[in-house]
Amino acid sequence: MNQMLRQPLTDSDIRRRTQIFTILDEIGEDLDLTETQFDRARQSYGAVGDWLSGSTDPLLVSVLVYLQGSSALGTAVKPIGRREFDVDLICFCAGIASGISPATLKAAVGNRLKEHATYVRLLEEKKRCWRLNYAGDFHLDLSPTIANPVCGNRGELVPDRALKEWHPTNPRAYKTLFDERAALRPTFVGKFIAMQRDEATVEPFPVREAVKGILRRIVQLLKRHRDVFYQNNTQDVAPISVIITTLAMQSYAYCVRNHVFHDEMDLLVETIRMMPHFIDRPILDGRRGYAILNETTNGENFADNWNKDERRAPAFYAWHAQALSDFEVLRDAVGQDRVSLNMERSFGSGVTGRVLGNRVNAVSDGRKSGLLSVAPVVGLTTSKVAASTTVPTNTFFGD
Repeated sequence: MNQMLRQPLTDSDIRRRTQIFTILDEIGEDLDLTETQFDRARQSYGAVGDWLSGSTDPLLVSVLVYLQGSSALGTAVKPIGRREFDVDLICFCAGIASGISPATLKAAVGNRLKEHATYVRLLEEKKRCWRLNYAGDFHLDLSPTIANPVCGNRGELVPDRALKEWHPTNPRAYKTLFDERAALRPTFVGKFIAMQRDEATVEPFPVREAVKGILRRIVQLLKRHRDVFYQNNTQDVAPISVIITTLAMQSYAYCVRNHVFHDEMDLLVETIRMMPHFIDRPILDGRRGYAILNETTNGENFADNWNKDERRAPAFYAWHAQALSDFEVLRDAVGQDRVSLNMERSFGSGVTGRVLGNRVNAVSDGRKSGLLSVAPVVGLTTSKVAASTTVPTNTFFGD
């Protein structure tokens, strides 16, 4: 493996950057669906699947409803300005030939939903899907699909927005590929060497291992950064989530397989930096276009709209440049005020305030109870180790 190790980090740098990444992990957790929300969504789409499969319509005799998109991948983020999460579902209608029109199958799904006394009140028709609005919590977007006979990877076909044609897709295989890449474990030489200098094995306080894993948090943070970056833009040119997710998982896999890093912040920044390298530039209709291909099926280009709307590619590159700059600044930030300011600019004041406020309260409680101390390398901790020293004041972020 090649080492991406640049200027050597001091133990203080390691503690500071570990704290910063832990806060980023907590921001991702705050933006995620709660367990209660996820359980409610799971129960709701399970009930929808049971209702659809109970139809006497021959088009719906063999229906599988399953989760796709960010909720399935574990990369959902709370939308800015509203409470409802988007929960995307597939209504896979097995055994239906591709000769059926998308409009006919979509209508069949809608008609069955309208037969339900509750669903008819929640139902909203979208261009190529049906939405069930569970006010104040989440909404379910249900897209009909059929089997793709030319895809050897169990791919599917989904209606286009005009309901005129079927387009290839493969949400289940995409999730499998994402999960495989998210499971890749990076090598952190800087942290390993630093920890060897501390004989004690302790769990940093309030540092903890990222439950979601690094890739999922990177995707969540990038999606939130995009939402903040385009919050006041009315042109609807923000990069769609599947583009951010696809480029991030390709870049992450490349970085982890080919390089060794100081720590999580080093990997995060390098993953972001490398994302544009996975955008193809094929010749389309005599001119150079853009392609971000679904690796799990032939014929699905997530950047297809970039070739139809000349604003979209520049919008991606403008956002990406700002994201890379902001995460580099955050990685190198020293001092709690500077960290807080950079996080507010990138993710919004609401989530930043909640997460930092919780951390301040936790440290304050630890100090009052006499359990808070500082140990070599790991920094603030509630574990009693031989080399630790009681902390009377806040020592976050190199202050």
